[in-house]
Amino acid sequence: MNIAVDARTLEPQGARGASGPERPPTQAHVIGGDSEALDIARRLAADFRTGASERDRAAVRPLAELDAFSQSGLWSINVPRAYGGPEVSYRTLAQVIAIIAAADPAIAQIAQNHLGIIAAIRTVSDDAQKRLLFGEVLRGTRFGNAFSERGTKRAAEFDTRVIDNGDHVVVRGQKFYATGALLAHLVPIVALDDEGRAWYAIAERDAPGLTIIDDWSSFGQRGTASGTVLIEDVRVPKTHLVPAWKGYEAPTADGAVFQIIQAAIDAGIGREALDDTIRFVREKARPWIDSGLERASDDPYTIQAIGDLTIRQHAAEALLDRAGLLLDEAVAKPDAQRVAAAQLAVAEAKVLTTEVALAASNKLFELSGTRSTLAAENLDRHWRNARTHTLHDPVRWKYAIIGNHALNGVAPPLHAWS
Repeated sequence: MNIAVDARTLEPQGARGASGPERPPTQAHVIGGDSEALDIARRLAADFRTGASERDRAAVRPLAELDAFSQSGLWSINVPRAYGGPEVSYRTLAQVIAIIAAADPAIAQIAQNHLGIIAAIRTVSDDAQKRLLFGEVLRGTRFGNAFSERGTKRAAEFDTRVIDNGDHVVVRGQKFYATGALLAHLVPIVALDDEGRAWYAIAERDAPGLTIIDDWSSFGQRGTASGTVLIEDVRVPKTHLVPAWKGYEAPTADGAVFQIIQAAIDAGIGREALDDTIRFVREKARPWIDSGLERASDDPYTIQAIGDLTIRQHAAEALLDRAGLLLDEAVAKPDAQRVAAAQLAVAEAKVLTTEVALAASNKLFELSGTRSTLAAENLDRHWRNARTHTLHDPVRWKYAIIGNHALNGVAPPLHAWS
């Protein structure tokens, strides 16, 4: 299997209505199991790390890398075996995302909603729809997302509407933070029906009326192209209308799936920031004038700080691993107790991965010195990516969820942010 990355990229458009990528010309690889998934992730990460800094600097959209990523089979790893997929454990899926995120967290984040949609389809779709949509994924089709909106009072409130029109629906609205939509083949749009129920209306990327504007201007996660989507009477066949609302009628692990991928991205950012700190201190930093030392790496205060970050990084990764194990149990048997246990474990991992990503990417400069701030190094991308991505949902509420359960036995709420 050849998973080498070629030189193609999709340059930033900065324009209204950037066209979508072509469908893959060949069937995507189907991974044989957990071990192969991790091996492929490590090989891809080695390729993605090369050029990651420059892609960040220029806000280049990583089309070639995404083609390699999705064709490698890693975008179908949670498709159930009954439908031809690998169905690797969520413990392994989280490790895969962390590995990719260490190399380039923008690429890892683009996959996040795709993998979450697969989990949702497994939970809520009927057999025919599963066969249709999982078949697309196994061919290498990428889902983007058009979920969140600017201007609504809360993240889970939507103005976008889906209108029944016989054998199809018509969707109208506007989205932002649409990570992955620009480089997707299919775009799931969250829209409400006249009863206020949420659906995923999965539209063709270049469907008439669907306009994706490449206007993502954040200082971090620049390659995600998480900008604006205009939805102007977009026609979607009912075969591609997924009843998202069913995923939260009863306890399911769907929200925890979305969340563990977020935590894994932060774990990867923290790992790379720590590794770059160690490298820079060893190779480029100077010992402090009063230390009397020949090498910055012999500074006892630096040694202590690296030890502290290493312990916290390992603790975050251990909590992520534990969360994956409990999530696997909840996916297999989604009762209220198992789902709550998975949600709480993922929340704990999310707290620690957030904190270590921010701490490591900040401490990097203190330990490495002024030279580490030079534009040529571009090490500030770690902090920018950590700070941007960890804003996805506030960890202060994770503390509250965990504490309320411990004190009062209150289960976490059922939604995609929990």
